[in-house]
Amino acid sequence: MIAQWLPRIWSSRNGFSQALRPLSWLFCGLVILRRLLYRLRILPSRRLAVPVIVVGNLTVGGTGKTPLVIALARLLREHGYRPGIVSRGYGGLARSWPQQVRPDSDPVMVGDEPILIARQTGCPMAVGPDRAEAGAALLRHHDCDILLCDDGLQHYGLQRDLEVLVIDGERRFGNGFCLPAGPLREPVRRRQTVDFILCNGASAYSGELPMRYRIGDLVNLADPARRAPLSEWQGQAVHGVAGIGHPPRFFAMLERAGLQVIRHPFADHHAYQAADLDFGDDLPVVMTEKDAVKCQRHARENFWYLPIEAQLPAGFAPHFLNRIEAIHGQKPA
Repeated sequence: MIAQWLPRIWSSRNGFSQALRPLSWLFCGLVILRRLLYRLRILPSRRLAVPVIVVGNLTVGGTGKTPLVIALARLLREHGYRPGIVSRGYGGLARSWPQQVRPDSDPVMVGDEPILIARQTGCPMAVGPDRAEAGAALLRHHDCDILLCDDGLQHYGLQRDLEVLVIDGERRFGNGFCLPAGPLREPVRRRQTVDFILCNGASAYSGELPMRYRIGDLVNLADPARRAPLSEWQGQAVHGVAGIGHPPRFFAMLERAGLQVIRHPFADHHAYQAADLDFGDDLPVVMTEKDAVKCQRHARENFWYLPIEAQLPAGFAPHFLNRIEAIHGQKPA
């Protein structure tokens, strides 16, 4: 599976990645030119009626953006703001965009992550390839005074007031090459222009703030009232299922808790069929909460998901809220 071997190629400057470097230079050049055209206003960029916070990354694959967006939305609500959220809705098959997202929306239509975000935050949300149009549609339907954009760092068609970069602490920037020779969507120096840098896992470097996950109890997919502390499953053999940007992180999390994991990685945003989850035995199947959104229709009594929450770095909240207040112009009522 390409999703499994590409990260290995991108982790070092090997012969294969070196052979692709000319294409990487071309990609980097086009990225830099595109950003310049937006800065010169040759390409159109839209400013919305409320401040916009973008949460994104520089690399292909998961870094923990979605849990961070959820944590930031909750923080803003706790301090009196009325946040709305926009994202791409990747994997959604709706025929028209943008789409408003509700907790009970169909993941086939709007994607899996938006539904997870809507359920976890209770915030109004809209998705669409054009983040600016999705944000404008959201503001037409809801009384929001600030917008969070999930995975929009390279979406320069939407003007932003604050940028939060999330880095995978283990993989970092891979071999440092842009696509296709490496995992970078933009050159590493782009990190110098963002407002906050959070490092998810491992040790944070200078200028970065550490972000960790808080693990909840396992939740049964067929009967959400059934819960089980992960600590009670030590030594238990389970099938681990993950269709996220970096499945090994989820499997390693389970293994650190003492579970014996039979790993079943899937591509990010995989459209699960019942056969994908039939492993020929009665062992528990443990998946991410994002996967659970799509696997609900296939739920069995031995299906469980593991909720996680992003823990904001110590001292981050006051600094972040001060920046928001300065951008917003006043404290929320």
